[in-house]
Amino acid sequence: MPKRFFKLTDDVYLSGRWELGHPLDQEGRKLDDPWQFRIGQRVHADERIRIPIKISGTPLDYSHAAFSIPVVHARVASLFTEVAPDDVQLIPVEIDSQPAQHFILNAIRLVKCIDDAACEEVRYWTPEDGMPEKVGTYSSVSGMRINPAKVEGSKVFRTSGWTVALIVSEELKEVLGRAGITGTKFTEVTGPNSINGS
Repeated sequence: MPKRFFKLTDDVYLSGRWELGHPLDQEGRKLDDPWQFRIGQRVHADERIRIPIKISGTPLDYSHAAFSIPVVHARVASLFTEVAPDDVQLIPVEIDSQPAQHFILNAIRLVKCIDDAACEEVRYWTPEDGMPEKVGTYSSVSGMRINPAKVEGSKVFRTSGWTVALIVSEELKEVLGRAGITGTKFTEVTGPNSINGS
């Protein structure tokens, strides 16, 4: 049976939930490069990172700070470490008014596996867009589908060329579900696409 994978996102529709802000350094300045946690490689985080609460509400086990940076409670961090120890880097962060330990969840694997033909819609940057450095790369991927045969054993990864997507294995999805982790939303990226049936 083919392996199933899911895009993991923050469930933004949970009512009464908190919203996290822009990661800050020890002096309270916004981090220069918040994108570093979304490119599928290990980062060097020497100093303590603080994440402010932008909108107060119920804390979640899994949520996104600004720039869709995944932030997880220690319970979630331990599950990722248990199931996919070679696929993630956990960077300790302090969240305002939260005594519990939290981490930025940095997926350190980058996998070239997007199945363009099976996706709902894929667009590429063109010379007409006026950004020559991006020509030929993805400008959008809707209804993403991946080829699981190209994943090569990774259980957590970013998709090469479209690193906004954080992908997890079915095994990890089930582990998080059994543990009652709050804040997660899963969208399958394997199997037929509901739009075009491919």
